[in-house]
Amino acid sequence: MSKVENYFNSVKSELSKVIFPIKEQIRTAYISVFIVVTVIALYLALIDGIMSISLSSIIN
Repeated sequence: MSKVENYFNSVKSELSKVIFPIKEQIRTAYISVFIVVTVIALYLALIDGIMSISLSSIIN
């Protein structure tokens, strides 16, 4: 039983060192990720549209 107690005490000790983010930090990170993903998606859509138009004009 000593090993199990030691394990749980170690887990409890390590968990007390963890700093969990507050709601404002989570919200800021979420908004940042959303903006970056949206910008990249729009950029890729623009490049795809340009390439599609240019290739269709070359083929025709």
